[in-house]
Amino acid sequence: MTGSSGTRPAAFAVWALTRAVLLLWVTKVLTPPGLDVTSDVSVIYHGWSEVLRSGTYPESDVTWQYPPVAALAVLSPALLPFLDYATAFFVLAFLCDALVLGMLLRASDGPGRRAAGVWVWVAGVPLLGTTAYARYDVMVTAVAVAALLAGLRHPRVLGALAAFGALLKVWPALLLAGTARGRATRLAWATAAAVAAGLLLVCVAAAPGALAFLGFQRDRGTEVESLGALVFHVWRQFGWEGRVELHYGSLEFLGPHVPLVSTLALGLSVAAFGWLLLWRLRARTFGVSTPADAAFTAVLLFTTTSRVISPQYMLWLIGLAAVCLVLRESRMGWPAVLVVAATGVTQLEFPIGFVHVVTSDAQGLTLMFLRNGLLVAACVLAAARLWRDTVRAPGREAVREAVAESVLSRAGRADTPASAP
Repeated sequence: MTGSSGTRPAAFAVWALTRAVLLLWVTKVLTPPGLDVTSDVSVIYHGWSEVLRSGTYPESDVTWQYPPVAALAVLSPALLPFLDYATAFFVLAFLCDALVLGMLLRASDGPGRRAAGVWVWVAGVPLLGTTAYARYDVMVTAVAVAALLAGLRHPRVLGALAAFGALLKVWPALLLAGTARGRATRLAWATAAAVAAGLLLVCVAAAPGALAFLGFQRDRGTEVESLGALVFHVWRQFGWEGRVELHYGSLEFLGPHVPLVSTLALGLSVAAFGWLLLWRLRARTFGVSTPADAAFTAVLLFTTTSRVISPQYMLWLIGLAAVCLVLRESRMGWPAVLVVAATGVTQLEFPIGFVHVVTSDAQGLTLMFLRNGLLVAACVLAAARLWRDTVRAPGREAVREAVAESVLSRAGRADTPASAP
């Protein structure tokens, strides 16, 4: 299905209805199912904003694990001074959601485009529930979507927005993984490096503690929703003596062999980076959708192998999948479907069934194996399709070139007159 003006009314109607429900939930006009997740905004974010206004980063708070430009997101409710902090934040999250919808609708029109990506965003965000508006990840995702769409024509804009996004929450640096070889890569990567360096210098000079997040991220363990946590969810059924505690801002497993599993998770992330680097070196065919496909695959790999898979991370994947599916050339359809399904399961495990996850009971085990299994399947499928679409088989190419050269050589000899005796 190609993008068309006929898609707009239906997409906007579904978007408006679902987002109205999200706003009613986060503002507590209606009571959503599960735990109240809005305290991160009303308590934690609000507290950080007060510290930031005093002229320093929250360097004594181990839950501050974000790059320095994240301060802009935390301070952003000041743009709406007529609202209390939490309400202003939710309104801004809603506006960023609307901005992404607008960008995707505009991008879905024209040859080589389709409306499937619009529907991924429209349907995917509400599947995450109140978490979608109760974290600043929707703001970061808006920057990432803008970067990839702008990068279709303007590599420098891609580089600048990727750098800005990386200093908001690190992962948008992976948007640069699939830029086409040559001029596009030089422009995007050089611009990203310059913008990142400039922003970092400004942040470090502006307030102390700008780099405190590096140490806090390093010391994190195995969060209960991560892929590695499945080891302990199962092991608990057979007498593992560890426990679940609030640690560095999330509920993590603590106890025997946790450091080993955390190290293995880091090893998986390193392996994912190695595969991505190998793909980059081997890739030969860079199509229109390759930057988006590569960014989606890279973020999917690093999200799935991370020691922490917080529910809001699904927004990143939904946004990137939406960009992929706006481009008709992309073959990320099934990986995107798996990510959308995983997002729905994520709301079932958090906030609705989180007590079952924490206690590792049968329901919790089922939800975690299902959600993480969907992510692993999406990883394998996305990586396989990216490789198949962009990496030529050297052996086959060599054979084809040899055959072509042989045919041309014979044809040349046949056309050459025989020399006189």
